[in-house]
Amino acid sequence: MSLPSSFRSTYVFSRRTLAAALATLAAAGLLTACGTGDAATDEVAPKGAKGTGINLGPDQHRIREQKVEAIAAKLPAGVRDRGTLSVGVATGSVPPLSFYATDDKTPIGVELDIATLVADTLGVKPQFQPVSWENLFVGLDSGKFDGVFSNVTVTEERKDKYDFATYRKDQLAFEAKKGSGWKVAGPQDVAGRTVAVSSGTNQEKILLDWSEQNVKAGRKPVSIKYFQTATDYYLALQSGRIDAYLGPNPSAAYHVASAGRTEIVGTYSGGGAGLQGEIAATTKKGSGLVAAYAAALDHVIQDGSYAKVLARWGLSAEAVPRSEINPQGLPRVAK
Repeated sequence: MSLPSSFRSTYVFSRRTLAAALATLAAAGLLTACGTGDAATDEVAPKGAKGTGINLGPDQHRIREQKVEAIAAKLPAGVRDRGTLSVGVATGSVPPLSFYATDDKTPIGVELDIATLVADTLGVKPQFQPVSWENLFVGLDSGKFDGVFSNVTVTEERKDKYDFATYRKDQLAFEAKKGSGWKVAGPQDVAGRTVAVSSGTNQEKILLDWSEQNVKAGRKPVSIKYFQTATDYYLALQSGRIDAYLGPNPSAAYHVASAGRTEIVGTYSGGGAGLQGEIAATTKKGSGLVAAYAAALDHVIQDGSYAKVLARWGLSAEAVPRSEINPQGLPRVAK
């Protein structure tokens, strides 16, 4: 299956955050008695849940690391001497990736937490610079950023210009109504089902391919539905108009944890059949930074702090056993 070389992530909410979508759902009464935010603690969690709230406040109490001299020595001398790491993160992303805290100015999220672990291990201070998606790469090209931690998927085309050190699986998720008793592992599990996706996304391509496989095997096709906003998707899910919504795993996991009315019934690689998509720390090719990033990531994976960060944001299923430098990426598109 051919995948677009411009693929960066499969997030469907444009510049709207999932938090804003949840607020709209709450106003419509959909989350009444199910999801709530605690103004005193800046946490969001299903109503009545204890000890499972997600901290959305500016004071994140991040998990931290100690400097490891042998790994810090892998940094280029200029970065070591400067003592800071300029990190690009995307604005307008969705929880739990990189988004703004309840003060509407402090960037938070799993991407920043992982970058902080890396910077700590390297003995430098992270300086986060939120920019639009396209300016992440402009910043790398110009040398403004030492690296980007912002849900960047490794692609063969990108490897022409950038080096990658992987730190998360690129996963899609089928999100269904809680208690559905349904599991999705392959095309046969969605035969005859009604599933929503966003038009033009990687998950749409995968679902269309699965539907074709079902027809060829004599099974029913998938009924694919499209909606305009996150609110519309979740309203359709709760009303029973769709059986599932196929979207990015991080946003699905966040919605499950914060609203409490849905569940993830299956995950699938964002790279499609035969290739596990990978999310990676990204730096300009030949910058000399990628080996330091990979070594720092391996260290935090081994000592457990990485697992704690993923668990904090509900993304333990996206853990990798080690960081790989420039692995096989999503394929090029024939021109």
